[in-house]
Amino acid sequence: MESIIVENITKKFGKFTAVYGISFNVEEGELFGLLGPNGAGKTTTINILSTLLEPTSGKAKVAGFDVAEERDNVRKSIGVVFQEPALDSELTGEENLEFHAMMYGMSKEHRTDKIKEVLGMVELSDKAKVIVNNYSGGMKRRLEIARGLMHMPKVLFLDEPTLGLDAQTRRRIWDYIRQLKRIGVTIILTTHYMDEADSLCDRVGIIDKGRIVALDTPENLKNMLGGDAISLEVCKECTKFVKDLEKEKWVKTVKKHDGTVTLTTDLGEKKIPEIFKIAQKTNTDIESIRLNKPSLENVYLHFTGKTIREQEAGQAEKNMAIMSRRMMR
Repeated sequence: MESIIVENITKKFGKFTAVYGISFNVEEGELFGLLGPNGAGKTTTINILSTLLEPTSGKAKVAGFDVAEERDNVRKSIGVVFQEPALDSELTGEENLEFHAMMYGMSKEHRTDKIKEVLGMVELSDKAKVIVNNYSGGMKRRLEIARGLMHMPKVLFLDEPTLGLDAQTRRRIWDYIRQLKRIGVTIILTTHYMDEADSLCDRVGIIDKGRIVALDTPENLKNMLGGDAISLEVCKECTKFVKDLEKEKWVKTVKKHDGTVTLTTDLGEKKIPEIFKIAQKTNTDIESIRLNKPSLENVYLHFTGKTIREQEAGQAEKNMAIMSRRMMR
């Protein structure tokens, strides 16, 4: 049974289009990941599905309810852990959960039992009476997950739940997320961490510049590459080099994005000398070469031509340029 149905959703902010006609379904009890850099459209998609934004066009249903026409029913069916902290830092952990439960109309008896249950699930029972301002970053994320579970939602949205956390705390959050899946909660997770998506998700949608460019299980996406991935930084004029690579029987796929050529082959480490021979024949300068066994990083590079880090660095430069222009006005 499908818990979430997204059909051709587009979201525009003035002349800027954040999401371009995306479509995907999420099965009941599935952990579905949206993988992409900041600014790719992940949070916009989550905000539409959680009724915080209205789509410009297209339709979506969550837990059987239309996100535009049945917003109250959708909100009763979901929990959300936002990317930005949404806790009251002047209240205790217990008081934050109490306030949330009251907003959902839970009875005193029910919410008291539920607060104990969810605090125990995220190992914060001994911090229930502590002011949230004294929590660590990891404890705050765990409390936010607990809050999202207070009314036992059918669907839980986790927007970058481990952003900025240390490796050990991230792993603990992963354990809590797996526990939620085991009890049957449908989860949409947004992340730009490749290892997170690979470790947790049943299926992954790679989103780039507002479009879903690939969607499958992590394993199928990696197998799609067909072998080891070799990334070459070359001069931009390398058409002959690419064509000669395509003629080689041992080359499975070749893609060129700006100054990067990505190819897949078996036993890639043994093919590197051959690649240099072809480059020499075509007068192609290879500035750097990387060999990687199939990973979601390679899948992302294959479909977008850049790593997530490169895209985020580029977006940061654009943001700085925009700020500089505004300051000069």
